[in-house]
Parts: sequence; C-alpha cells; structure tokens
Amino acid sequence: MPKHYLITGGAGFIGSHLTERMLKDGHRVTIIDDFNTYYDPEIKWQNIAKVRKVITLVEGDIRDAILVERTFAKGQFDHIIHIAARAGVRPSIKDPKPYFTTNIDGTFNLLDACRYHGVKNFTFASSSSVYGVNKKVPFAETDALYRTISPYAATKLAGEQICSNYAHLFGIHCQCLRFFTVYGPRQRPDLAISKFTKRILAGEPIQQYGDGSSARDYTYVEDIINGIAAAANYTESDFEIFNLGGSATTSLSELIKLIEKAVGKKAIIEQLPDQQGDVPLTYADVSKAEKLLSYVPQTPIDQGIGKYVDWLKSTAN
Repeated sequence: MPKHYLITGGAGFIGSHLTERMLKDGHRVTIIDDFNTYYDPEIKWQNIAKVRKVITLVEGDIRDAILVERTFAKGQFDHIIHIAARAGVRPSIKDPKPYFTTNIDGTFNLLDACRYHGVKNFTFASSSSVYGVNKKVPFAETDALYRTISPYAATKLAGEQICSNYAHLFGIHCQCLRFFTVYGPRQRPDLAISKFTKRILAGEPIQQYGDGSSARDYTYVEDIINGIAAAANYTESDFEIFNLGGSATTSLSELIKLIEKAVGKKAIIEQLPDQQGDVPLTYADVSKAEKLLSYVPQTPIDQGIGKYVDWLKSTAN
C-alpha cells in the first residue's frame, strides 16, 4: 500500500537516493532540507533535479520547531525517515554547537511532532561512530557503549536514546540504523573516497592521516538504501537498533590502492599525523539485520569503488 514518507535531508547524498527508491516503489515523498553551506548547496539541487517535480520540497531547518509543526500539520505523513544531520567527526570537534542543536534538538522536534500528529513510524539514521574505540570486533548492537570520542558521535547516541524514550512513552515504532561509512555516487565532497578520487585523477597529492593501518567497514549506498527500506517496513517491536554495514574491513592503505587501480593512476601521498576523533577500526556485525530485515550487503568494496569512479567520470564537465 502506498505511503506518504517525510525524508529529512532528502536532497543529500543518502537522502536523495532514498527519495528515488521510495518514488520507484510507488510512495509519495516530501523532503525537508535546509541546503546549508557545509558543502556547495548546488550539489544538493543537482541531486534532486530529476525528481523535483514529483516530490513536495520543504526548504527549511529541522531546528525550526514552527516549520516542523507546519510541515506535519499539512503533510499527513505515514512514516518519517530522519536522515538530516550535521555530519562529520572532525568538523564537530572544531565547532560542536550546531551538531548538538541540529542532531539533538532537530530530532526532538521531529519526534514531538510525531507524538502530536499521530505518526507512529520513525526511522533514524544513526552512525557507527557511537561505538567509539570498541576493542570487540565485529561491532554488535548489544555491545556496551562506554565512551564516544567526538561531539558528532555523542549526538547520534543521544538521538537513539530520544527515539527509545518516544517509543516507550508514546508508542512510536522507532528503528535506529547505525550506518558504517557509506560511499557511492553523489557522495559528499568532504569524504575520503570522494576527495582521494578527485585528487588522484587531477594529479594532486592526497592527505593520509596516520600510517594507513586504520580500517573502515565501507558500505555501498545501494546496500544502505535496501537496508533503510527494509527497516521502514519492520514493525515487530516498538524499538530496534540495526547495524547497516558492508560486513568487511578495508585499511586506508588498501583503499588508496583500490582507487589507484580504478582510476588508473598512482596517488601522491602526503602522510600526516592521526586525526583527533578518528577511531582506528569499524566493523559491522550485520547478523541481526540479516535475520530481521533480510539485509545482506551485495557490493564488495572493489566493485563499489569501480562503480563510483565510473559515475564520477560520467559526471565530469
């Protein structure tokens, strides 16, 4: 049965892919996006250019409680998928305030609007950063979370707890999805794969923080979208947390080699000290998502990097 989805951050990297998926599945979509200047807003406008005429666009900030209230009053939504956030670990250390106001206050505004407008389904985009420096691998949803190491991570963990409160107190079905390093077409320009690929293609040096041994569980965007869509249909309990990852790790040195191979050029590497707030490893245990959502990542990192490079070349001016 077709639903009306509100997708926050719907013009961004993940949000625009999700918008297209929901439209393809026959649903109605409204998006909220503030088109802020964290990176060039024109990128977001390009992301939604093909769907602009078939969606409802609310240009605004989720920190604006009045805007959120008016959007809900008009929208009659069946389900909220909350992707919007101030993103990035390193920028959150330099300027934490907008992370707390957007990622915590904004999430509260949306959940409180759900409460008063009878919206019973809420999917929240969390992050693998909540695991901090977790020495147990792979990371499982049942792992104890003793310490986050960046304001960004702290706000995502707080968002999960607010979801838990509203699920328990007001019967809103909440799914919190811990994303593990999402990449692919339309990836934000500040992320490593995007920056490295563009610089290698241009013959410019890339900055490698640390000795290259740090490792990430990279997840292709199509796999993430499949996971979100499956979670949005999960109503067996009022609150669940799911890891959505690629279920494999790739070191920074290995990642650079994969990009070099896909691009066909060697990287000029400028090695720098480890960055404050970065964790040494992320690695998702996706067995819970596989069992309850039938989530199985389909795109290994070498194939995903190849797809990303092909897309990037196809969009080059």
